[in-house]
Amino acid sequence: MADELVHYDVVGGTATITLDSPHNRNALSAQLRRELSESLDKARADDAVRVIVLTHTGPVFCAGMDLKEARGAGAGNQGVNEFPKILDQLWTSPKPVVAKLAGPARAGGIGMVAATDIAVAVHEATFAFSEVRIGVVPAVISLTVLPRLNARAAHELFLTGDTFDAKRAVEIGLLNSAVAADELDGEVARYVKALALGGPKALAATKELLSKPRPATPGEGFEAMNKLSAGFFASEEGQEGITAFAQKRKPNWVPEA
Repeated sequence: MADELVHYDVVGGTATITLDSPHNRNALSAQLRRELSESLDKARADDAVRVIVLTHTGPVFCAGMDLKEARGAGAGNQGVNEFPKILDQLWTSPKPVVAKLAGPARAGGIGMVAATDIAVAVHEATFAFSEVRIGVVPAVISLTVLPRLNARAAHELFLTGDTFDAKRAVEIGLLNSAVAADELDGEVARYVKALALGGPKALAATKELLSKPRPATPGEGFEAMNKLSAGFFASEEGQEGITAFAQKRKPNWVPEA
């Protein structure tokens, strides 16, 4: 039986999903894709999980698709037909997802980073949309990446395939922050702690809200948004949060320290 390429652990309400295929720079092989998708399903379905952290072993977060597997494969057997599910699992997860990068990401690896809610990398991490340089198109990942990047940067980096650093990744919207290597764990923990303070249902609804198209004018959206807001104020979760605030205690969904 092949060694496991994706590890899944839950501690204190945080599910950590770790890519562990350093021999090929955590490339998206068929086995890794399958195990990653299974782990994401498990985290999404577990009510005890409040936050998901996607991370890796080895010096590279993810090098993109496994080109050894893709070589000679037909259009229906290159992994690109499975990868959209993984991006969708990350993007639509009702639990917030944090990407933790101690090294570079390329191509499909960047697509996963963009699909998470919060992404933190070390200063030394680099990125590149290298697809055009091997004669392919960054098509699937464009659906998660383009909503994050400013347009000028997207045109430049998609078309040139040039490598860029973590500082620029923050500037153009791909990352939330870039930190020194010895600060990475603490920065991710800071985000995880902040996310765990939110009500589970409120977080899921807020994620859905963030993904919806904006109405042309605020006036066109007020009715629907007022209904959503009022429903949560009256909900069991909302009332618990309001009561906890008044009683100067933590709501019942906040994990024990």
